[in-house]
Amino acid sequence: MEPNASFSAQSGPVRAYLEWMGTASSKPAVFPLHEEAVLGRNPQDALASDKYVCIPEQTVSRRHARIRRRGASYFVEDLHSSNGTYVSGERLAPGAWHVLAEGDELGLASARLVFHSLLVPERGATPAVITRSVDATQFAPIVDTRNAGRDELESTVHRLHAMAQVGIALGAVTDQETLIEKLMNFIFDLFPAAERAFIMLRASERDPLQPVAARRRDGIAEDPAQMRISRTIVDEVLGRKRAILSVDTLADRHFGAQESIVAQAILSVMCVPLILGDDVLGLIQVDTSSDRHAFQEDDLEILSGVCAETAVALKNFQLYSDIKGLLDGFVCASVQAIEERDPVTAGHSFRVAGYAEHLAVALEHAGDPALRAAAFTPAQLREIRYAALLHDFGKVGVREHVLRKEKKLHHADMRLLEQRFRYARACLERHAWRDLTERQLRGELGADDLRRERDRIDTLLADEGARLDDFLDTIVRANEPSVSHAPPPVGLGDIRDHVCAGMDDPGFRLLGDDEYAALSIAKGCLTPDERRQIEAHVADSYSFLILIPWTRELAGVPAIAHGHHEKLDGSGYPMGLRGAEISLQTRILTISDIYDALTARDRPYKQAIPAERALDLIAEECRAGHVDARLFDVFVESKAWQARPNA
Repeated sequence: MEPNASFSAQSGPVRAYLEWMGTASSKPAVFPLHEEAVLGRNPQDALASDKYVCIPEQTVSRRHARIRRRGASYFVEDLHSSNGTYVSGERLAPGAWHVLAEGDELGLASARLVFHSLLVPERGATPAVITRSVDATQFAPIVDTRNAGRDELESTVHRLHAMAQVGIALGAVTDQETLIEKLMNFIFDLFPAAERAFIMLRASERDPLQPVAARRRDGIAEDPAQMRISRTIVDEVLGRKRAILSVDTLADRHFGAQESIVAQAILSVMCVPLILGDDVLGLIQVDTSSDRHAFQEDDLEILSGVCAETAVALKNFQLYSDIKGLLDGFVCASVQAIEERDPVTAGHSFRVAGYAEHLAVALEHAGDPALRAAAFTPAQLREIRYAALLHDFGKVGVREHVLRKEKKLHHADMRLLEQRFRYARACLERHAWRDLTERQLRGELGADDLRRERDRIDTLLADEGARLDDFLDTIVRANEPSVSHAPPPVGLGDIRDHVCAGMDDPGFRLLGDDEYAALSIAKGCLTPDERRQIEAHVADSYSFLILIPWTRELAGVPAIAHGHHEKLDGSGYPMGLRGAEISLQTRILTISDIYDALTARDRPYKQAIPAERALDLIAEECRAGHVDARLFDVFVESKAWQARPNA
């Protein structure tokens, strides 16, 4: 018989599907059916993709058979194929329509397919689906073993043991990635019939749900982004906060018409939301394509219990992440505020943190076995980063004229010294011309003598002026700081000893003892008193940092920052620690701090030093026993000195 031709030819929802078992060279597949479809082996057929089912078998004709729906039934017609169309072993006459029943085997030459209908069964028929929907917010798994047999009891004990392991594992895990990995393993242990499992989570309350993991029982991980997920199931689970169980999903009128379910051949599924309070954090779905009755109600209860524990763990991770972000933001903001006091060194702490992190990570690949054994955990790396960011926090207490000092003499002191030279030149001229005037008034000089004396004074003043200019040039050169030890310019002592006649006083010196001491600084630009003020920032940093209630993972931050100016030979400060008394983390920070201090290009009190020259200077510090040579080798080999700051 032929179905009525008045049916709609337009594609609608999936009403049925063909399940192809595949061959030795082809994988099994599921073909969704709408209102009408032609079956053949021509992948370039002119029919629309939803109206043509391509079966890649050579024995199948280009247009082999056709399937149409009439009402609640589907019919198949052979299209005069070469090798014939069979239904349950009976060959169809070409052009004749044959009604298909649930489970009929359809033979297209050598291709074998099974027909499944998703249409609503007639009234009075036995339902093909058992669906359980429970309130996921009120769930507590209960296992009744009173009437269980030996095998069932052993299975129950095994699952209870697995449930206990889930609780223990979720309590011990400290990161989301490990949680998901363990959760996948436990799911397949808890549900022997499960073939697939996937997890969807929200990054935050406002973000949409995203797949984060998908795996098969054989351990093969699938790309979560490629998963085809039924929005009907997701909406049911998330929108109504219900845990659902469908024991024959393809026959389930509620879910079966979804192409994602048909395409993945999902026969039975459990899907449970991850709920904590009013927050829906995600969902877990477990399914199978081989058994319509793979999952029972007690399976749903167990999965709901697992999801409840998982939701607590995930919420803890979110809270931990929020606290971590808050602390990181506070630290970065604090460093930014401190560095704004001295714009010329802005970025120093962030650069040092970048160098230190890179060097700490590089220890894992160090050539020295002892350093490889000391490789740091992610928590320790975070501890090093915070110590590096906050190592100069104590500079908040250093006076700005010391903190921003650019030369050996402060700007105001240099201006005062220049005025003193102008005064000395004026005093020379005044004394010379006044003496000449008085001699002339006393009649001691004739016209010729006056001219000769005037010329002599001009020459004398020019010579003395040039001498003063030389003195000032020497002072200007001496005022420039040196990055390494350098003797003061020759002649600086002569300037200190030089005395000039004043206007009314017997004389004054061009260079005071304090100024001479400042200009004689062999390295840098700080006087001993100013250096003590700067060095005090280390102790001030420590005093500040120990007031913070650091977590156990970050408890070492104050001590690491406190020792970043210590030297291996005990010549550092503030405690004069030696060798093993200085931690590995602090030694890493020391090298990073020295390198940035040498190479920073934004400090007006020194020229920019090329990286190669800076590395040579640190190598000299290593040979002098000040810095850890092993760590410095890793610093150079790993190119940690090229690390970019991540503020």
